This record gives sequence, C-alpha cells and structure tokens, in this order.
Amino acid sequence: MARSIHGGAHELGQNYLHHTATLDLLVRQIQATEGPILEIGPGRGALTTRLAGLGRTLRAVDIDEHNVSVLRKKFPCVTIEHADILDAALTEPVVVGNLPFHLTTPILRKLLTSSCWQHAIILVQWEVARKRAGVGGATMLTAQSAPWYEFTLVGRVPAQHFRPVPTVDGGVLHIHRRAKPLVPEPQRRDYQRFVKSVFTARGRGLRQILTRGLGYAGPAVGTSLQQAGLAATALPRDINAHQWARLFAGLASGGKNRKTGPSGRRR
Repeated sequence: MARSIHGGAHELGQNYLHHTATLDLLVRQIQATEGPILEIGPGRGALTTRLAGLGRTLRAVDIDEHNVSVLRKKFPCVTIEHADILDAALTEPVVVGNLPFHLTTPILRKLLTSSCWQHAIILVQWEVARKRAGVGGATMLTAQSAPWYEFTLVGRVPAQHFRPVPTVDGGVLHIHRRAKPLVPEPQRRDYQRFVKSVFTARGRGLRQILTRGLGYAGPAVGTSLQQAGLAATALPRDINAHQWARLFAGLASGGKNRKTGPSGRRR
C-alpha cells in the first residue's frame, strides 16, 4: 500500500497482527462484554472482520487514509473514521485495539481519563502489559488509576505474530472499570497527587518515604501502614490497589501534621 501522508509503517507504528489464535483470543474477551465496540487502529481489517461478525455496533478509527479507504469498501456496515485516536471521542462502552507501540502511553492516558467505556482490551508491548497488570511491580500510572480500574494480563504475543515484525513481544491487557471505586471520585486528584509524591519522594521503604520524605507524623504512618497491611520497608511498586486506597484514607483522616497534607503539599 502507498505511504500515508502521516508517514510510513515505522512512523505510524503499524505492526499488523496476523496470528489467528491471538485474534480469536481478543474476540473471546470482547464476547464477554456487552454494547457497542470501538476498534483502535484497525489497519487492514484482520480483527475488524471478526468483530463485524459479532452483530454489534462497531466503529473503527484509523489515521492511515489508505487503510480507511479499503476498510470502508470492505465493511459497509461498520463506521470507519479517519482520525488520530488521540483526537477522537471515546464514546463506546467497549474498546479494543492493537495499539501503535510508540503511542501506548498517550493512548493509555486518554483511556484512563475518559469516563464512557467499561472494558478496554488492548494489545501493547509485553513489558507495558506486565507493568500495568502489576507483574513484577506496579508503575505510578497504574497505581494512580487502580482505585477505578482493574488491570488483567491476558496473554503474551510473540513478535513473529506481527507484520512487520517489531523488536519486542506484545501482550494482551484487559482493563475493566470498577463498579464501585476504591477511592471516591471527588478525591481523585488528591489521591493521584498522593501516589505521585510517594513514588517520587526519597526514602528506603514506605515509612521513610512518608515520614522523612513527605513529612507525615510517625505514629500516623505506623497506624496507616498496619491498617493497609504494608511493611515499613515495602516500596511503592509493591502496593496493590486496595492497599493504596487504605493508605491514602488513613493518612488523609489522621496522618496530617503541620507540614504537609495527604497530597504531600506544604500547608
């Protein structure tokens, strides 16, 4: 196919999935959901073909005008939108896609700040999928989102299952919006600032991070760590979603001192 006005396969991160078993795995994840579907980056339609067969409302967004032209002819009953997904509205309850590897982080940020969807089944770099699911330690982005979303690692996809072949394997990640958030929505910004401050403050373990690094009172820190089931030497990457929520709540209600509040900001 001709080169897009936005760049070639490398610039657009076009690594097309052709492995039948992985395509079927993505569809099985979708079949466990309900409602209209948004497909990110349909490419040449390998997954679109299967999604269209589900009989559900389907919208696909692709930045490559050549792909869009082909898909519109091939799938007249599917809404094919020519747009950058970073500019497109996320209005469907179910999102699926083989994300361009170089745009994984901005697309994830867009997803995690959108309020419409309930399930996102996405194919990303293996290490990104592992970290988002908390395998080997959670990242700050995952921890900041964990009270509202559950991250499940579904499977690994070898690089050889893409064309052209990327330099790393892929991973299927299922993100599900929690029916009941672990932290109230009005406290989202304070909670996210709190998580960032814990991840970036100095200290050899949570007790030092919270007391020396952020200025919380020692007794309150000890109580909050105990209530959250956390060791004093635990690291931010070791904290699960429920523990983050308990730690934040404990320090917000009884951990303030004259220096700082639960967001780590000077009072």
